[in-house]
Amino acid sequence: MNAPQGTAPEGRIRRLRRRFRPRTRPRFEGQSFNRLIPNIMTMLGLCCGLVAIRAAFETRFAEAAVLIVVAGVIDGLDGRLARLLKATSRFGAEFDSLADFLSFGVAPALVLYLWALQDYRGIAFAPALLFAVCCALRLARFNVNTGVVDKRYFQGLPSPAAAALVMGFVWIMFDNAVPAKAVSWGMFAVCLFSGLTMVTNVPFYSFKDMHMKKSVPFATLVLVAL
Repeated sequence: MNAPQGTAPEGRIRRLRRRFRPRTRPRFEGQSFNRLIPNIMTMLGLCCGLVAIRAAFETRFAEAAVLIVVAGVIDGLDGRLARLLKATSRFGAEFDSLADFLSFGVAPALVLYLWALQDYRGIAFAPALLFAVCCALRLARFNVNTGVVDKRYFQGLPSPAAAALVMGFVWIMFDNAVPAKAVSWGMFAVCLFSGLTMVTNVPFYSFKDMHMKKSVPFATLVLVAL
């Protein structure tokens, strides 16, 4: 049978329209940039911990201590940013725990050992080892108890605070040219105290229920900066 008149031209017109129709690019359906900001902050804190380890191996202990303290500041910001941007996720929580263990467990332990304990060899590594293990236990317990315990209080000293306590001691001693051997026993005591405090059940206020809805006086900001 012969095809009806007009069918062939209409088919060619439809094919030409499909050929010259503007193509639409596929829309990216991944995470928005706002949801990546907390993970980027966590990555910066992790990099601070890694650079602190390198600085310790190069005997730049004051810089290593400062980098670990900076990592602690970043760790306090990434969680608040995640809650503010509604970007909390399971991946972010696990990534934050791994970064915290390196920055506040492994890095401070290495700085302690290389600065004040390596000359004693043998058992001298025990305080640094204890600190790192206590940090891992503290982070594991925090992950398990998330959503169970009162969020207003931490169970045990937070790992960033413990690392800041130890690194503050190292920073002050090194900056004032105090020989490591002169404060080795003091370093041992600080390391032991901060490590064991992380795994105790003593509650520490978390400041998570503080809301900055009202204006903060200028004098308060100056005191916090000092």
